[in-house]
Amino acid sequence: MIAQATKRRKKKVHLPQLPDRRYLRLKNRRQWMATIFGSGIRQFDKLQQLGPSEKGIDPYTGPWTYQEAGHLLRRTTFGPTHQMIKDAVTNGLDATIDQLFAPQPQPPEPVNPYFDNDPQVPVGESWVDKAWTAGVEDEIYMYRHESLRSWLTGLVLDEGVSIREKMTLFWHNHFVVADIDEPTALYRYIKLLRSHATGNFKQLTKDITIDPSMLYYLNGNENIADEPNENFARELLELFTIGKGPQAGPGDYTNYTEQDVVALAKVFTGWHIENEFSFDPNYVLGVSFSPDDHDNSTKQLSARFNNATIPPNGSEEYKDAIDIIFQQPEVARFIVRKLYRWFVYYDITATTEMNVIEPLAQMLIANNYEIAPVLKTLLKSEHFFDTLSMGCMIKSPADFIYSAVKQFDLIRPVQMKDIHYWNLEIFYITAYIGQEILSPPSVSGWKAYYQAPGYYRWWLNSVNLTVRGQITAGVIFGYMVDNLLFKTVVLDYLQAVVDNPADPNAVVNDFAKALLPMPLTQSQKDFLKSILIPGLPDFEWTVEYNNYLNNPGDPAIVMSLEEKIQNLLYFITILPEYHLS
Repeated sequence: MIAQATKRRKKKVHLPQLPDRRYLRLKNRRQWMATIFGSGIRQFDKLQQLGPSEKGIDPYTGPWTYQEAGHLLRRTTFGPTHQMIKDAVTNGLDATIDQLFAPQPQPPEPVNPYFDNDPQVPVGESWVDKAWTAGVEDEIYMYRHESLRSWLTGLVLDEGVSIREKMTLFWHNHFVVADIDEPTALYRYIKLLRSHATGNFKQLTKDITIDPSMLYYLNGNENIADEPNENFARELLELFTIGKGPQAGPGDYTNYTEQDVVALAKVFTGWHIENEFSFDPNYVLGVSFSPDDHDNSTKQLSARFNNATIPPNGSEEYKDAIDIIFQQPEVARFIVRKLYRWFVYYDITATTEMNVIEPLAQMLIANNYEIAPVLKTLLKSEHFFDTLSMGCMIKSPADFIYSAVKQFDLIRPVQMKDIHYWNLEIFYITAYIGQEILSPPSVSGWKAYYQAPGYYRWWLNSVNLTVRGQITAGVIFGYMVDNLLFKTVVLDYLQAVVDNPADPNAVVNDFAKALLPMPLTQSQKDFLKSILIPGLPDFEWTVEYNNYLNNPGDPAIVMSLEEKIQNLLYFITILPEYHLS
């Protein structure tokens, strides 16, 4: 058995230090930082007081500009680049939606990135479904889990214009598993979520029921006729499909009862995991159904499910039960509300329920629980593009980190081992500030998506706000971790994003437009320009930039220009608006 200490070991995160530059020694810097961070939360509170849009799901017919395109891509991908937003503006709303939902092939499997002592898996080859080797179990365990995390990070960084990665994380937050020791099981779980990202919710529910990771996590592999285990049955109803609803009486939660939990627990008996941590290459991880361990009685559901019965049907019985659950229209409302909170806003008012949730729920039922038609309608709606729906979500740690890496187009390594460790560093920084992918804090997922009244505020506190500032400072000014460089080439970024780099006003405006979800006030722009050219007239910037164009190989000229751009970018990233999406 793999040593417990090795299995639970966490990587130490090497956070960049705030750069010791002149602009960071401003008078009353501590008070200024507290004010700007505090205003971020107040800005969010102000938007909350305005409330969500009262518009419905009629198609949006307003202007299609950089702001609208950026809003769509910020919500559906992890940090769109400037070029992605420009292309979306050119292509139009409908074509961009089509691109977001276009079928994507499954990526190559994660590989052994560095470990030379795995006789089953040479470096560079996939470890999925490969046998374990005695004597090096701990090392194999470590590299395979690290490989999976690095692989996931790489998929997000290379996602392009596709909603699949955002939806994969949505389903991970919905059908939660955590602390899964068998890496092949965890890979299969992620592959399942990705393959159903915008597919059929009912089919995904059936498939996840007998997924090895879910059987591990909610004890389905221990659920036998003689000792039914209610864990999965309870969460299937409360968290995965229909939700509780208001308490209606003892053991009655409006949408289901304790009788239903007991009956469904019997339905799911008999499923087992086999060949986990196998040392024999002929025996691959799988699941099996044991008729002897299955409860063969007829299961009686409550009046909440119209007193339906589920007759014995062996290995197909779980599908029959899920079909009955999905006959209840509250299932559609339940999942549409979760999608709404993921993509639009946390506050679902009576007006939102009537104008958005209910019509989308009916659409979901009419489409036999196909997710794509519902999501496309929501993302094309006048409700989604209302100004009240823009910039009202606090970025999750994943959104924050991946956005910074992608939007600033960091220098990325090219060697396989370096790519692995570079991606892994990003993964662990994301975990450090509150969102460890593959390890949600509970079966309910991350609090920001369900816990009233805080919701998205759960992502922010005084500690991780400071850490976020350290992170953006690091990617802008550059820092090293184990000989791996994390840095933005700011002059390349300037020329890629700003149409007229010789104009300081254009530099401020175009940077802000590319990095922030909402327009800045003139006073904010004036403040940012004072960072770029403190107390100087505009022409001084023009002269300096043109001097660089004429002398691009002069290190003193390059350094001077770089520092000014770095200063500006850093201050943009600690504006309250940068933490919003």
